[in-house]
Amino acid sequence: MLIMNHRTYLILAAFCCNLGVFNAMMYALLISHLSFSSSREINHFFCHMKSILQLSRSNTTSIGVLITVDGVLLGFFPFILILVSYIYIISTILNIHSKSGRHKAFSSCSSHLTVVLLFCLTSLSLNMKPETKFSQEQDKFLSMLYIVVAPILNPLVYSLRNKDVLQAIKRQISRASKIW
Repeated sequence: MLIMNHRTYLILAAFCCNLGVFNAMMYALLISHLSFSSSREINHFFCHMKSILQLSRSNTTSIGVLITVDGVLLGFFPFILILVSYIYIISTILNIHSKSGRHKAFSSCSSHLTVVLLFCLTSLSLNMKPETKFSQEQDKFLSMLYIVVAPILNPLVYSLRNKDVLQAIKRQISRASKIW
């Protein structure tokens, strides 16, 4: 409560919102100055930045640099901070004397870390990987992991740790097996 007070919360929230708006405006301004080919069809599930840049006839080097800088500052750096915090968490868990306490703590951390790794690694590899002739198909696959699988997996992982949810699933499975 001393560190994370209401004022600190507001400052952090305002900083994150302003950073997001500034970042989006940078992309919008840079893209507004590009000229595009007559084709308006993107070979992707959504308007991914790299797919939009492939339609441009202009020099897209500045946007490519922005994507790389964003990937490092807004993607890789926070990911490293999360990993470092997990190293501290795991070292603390290893100091827990009871086996059941360690198991419960590892269970909680492992599910969260799985979702974080899936989300961060797919996002980083989508935006930071070098272009190849198979890039568009790889981008589509990584986008599906990033946009669909990670958000679906997150509530699933946490709900499966809830005893009531597990009991309800077991009841439904036993009912279904009796029907078949």
